[in-house]
Amino acid sequence: MKTFLSYLKPYRRQAVLAVLCIEAEAAFELVIPLVMAQIIDVGVANGDRRYILMKGLQMVLFALISLALGQGYAHFASTTGQGLGAEIRKAEFQKLQQFSFANTDKFRTSSLVTRLTSDVTTIQNSVSTGMRPAFRSPVMMLIALTVSFTINAKLALVFFVAAPLLGAILFYIVTHVRPLYGLMQGSVDLVNRVIQENLTAIRVVKSYVRGDYEIQKFDEVNTNLQNTSERAFRLAALNMPVMQFILYGTILSILWFGGNLASVGGLKVGELTGFLSYVMQVLNSLMMLSNVFLMMTRSLASWKRISEVMDEEIDIRDDQAQDIRVERGDIRFDHVYFKYKAQAEEYVLSDISFHIEPGQTVGIIGQTGSAKSTLIQLIPRLYEATSGQIYIDGIPVQQYPLRELRDSIAVVLQKNTLFSGTVKANLRWGRENATDQEIGEACRIACVDEFIDRLEHGYDTELGQGGVNVSGGQKQRLYIARAILKKPKVLILDDSTSAVDTATEAKIRGGPGRESARRHQNHYRPADYLGAPRGPDHHSGGRPY
Repeated sequence: MKTFLSYLKPYRRQAVLAVLCIEAEAAFELVIPLVMAQIIDVGVANGDRRYILMKGLQMVLFALISLALGQGYAHFASTTGQGLGAEIRKAEFQKLQQFSFANTDKFRTSSLVTRLTSDVTTIQNSVSTGMRPAFRSPVMMLIALTVSFTINAKLALVFFVAAPLLGAILFYIVTHVRPLYGLMQGSVDLVNRVIQENLTAIRVVKSYVRGDYEIQKFDEVNTNLQNTSERAFRLAALNMPVMQFILYGTILSILWFGGNLASVGGLKVGELTGFLSYVMQVLNSLMMLSNVFLMMTRSLASWKRISEVMDEEIDIRDDQAQDIRVERGDIRFDHVYFKYKAQAEEYVLSDISFHIEPGQTVGIIGQTGSAKSTLIQLIPRLYEATSGQIYIDGIPVQQYPLRELRDSIAVVLQKNTLFSGTVKANLRWGRENATDQEIGEACRIACVDEFIDRLEHGYDTELGQGGVNVSGGQKQRLYIARAILKKPKVLILDDSTSAVDTATEAKIRGGPGRESARRHQNHYRPADYLGAPRGPDHHSGGRPY
């Protein structure tokens, strides 16, 4: 709760004003039945038209003030709810940026998207629409109960029969619907996953003519979401008819007993009319509160899912970092072990030790699945070594600030991506303030210059999401150019020329090699097949564990 309120803090002024508007509106609405009772018992009974007119104008004035206060609440509540949602999304996204690869492996991408969108929307809507009944209903209920007992204490005892019935029904509904809301959001995750996989791999789906299979797979998860949602909302929907049944039963009881009292002179007609108005307000307040509890139940399920992301312990931190920079790029592995999960029985990498001096080019050769990519990801601390130590320039990698460490290392990952935007904007991910001349030089080394002029607008050509409008080989050249533009101390190419023809591959390999010699940087290439790392100073053959 403390964490939740911290996101609300920037909007506490709007939240307080919204609550004040609600309470003031409730107060004016509660006065109206009293004025109505006075019109009947005094104005109508005495035939005093002037009194009726004055009290009628008073009722209109109170109604207009209530309307203005209601508009004020709507403004402040929407600002509070939407602002809260924006703060939660911002904090959750910032948390995701701190995740290491190991943290990210614990969540599916589709689930993270749902937690950033659907779950946050559920919470912000609950705040925007739930503040009114949550703060208005208790006040109206208490005041209406007090006035009802003032009008006729015996008749007001009917509330002590209706209230426990309403409470018991609400408790039953909430306890049974709460787990269904969690299942429902999990079903949304599955739908998002299938959609995401299909859109990402749409070319593969079409090339294998698997459209019907994908439709069947989507129908299964979509039907699962439909069934889960129906169960949840069917149970939640019981709230309204049951509440109305009790409401009308209570009104009939009051009309019966109140009519008997009025017939023997124990209750005035105006008092009975006013009493019925307050009865309606009390029972309507209870119904609104029951809806608030249902909204809270769904919001709590969403908040629990968001909290799982926010409470995820970041396993790679800057706790030991000092104000130092990578100067040379000398790399040394000293008896390094690694496994993805602490409880795993076997290590993925076992007792790895080697030394790479500045300016050297090293190739790692091993079977597919031999953890070559994992090994290189330990250098920039994308994963953390389970035991042993990795040194850069003789200093443990944990002592470098993460930003400085990763800025000094350029990794062309096996699974890489291009972002929506121009070619030039994508290249400047390597270095934001790079000049056009530096971009051109990096592209020459990576052989991007061989095709860039054929693009419609050259460097200003807009790339689709993931670079869908360039070929696989062109993507890989852009990845390499982006890495070179970073001017790193260590350049790591992870199977980064697999989609490039042999002649271009030879040019690319020669380019970073010459550049590394000029800058005395390390050039480090894992490969899945024997012919891949041609020309390195050292080979590390066999499986790296």
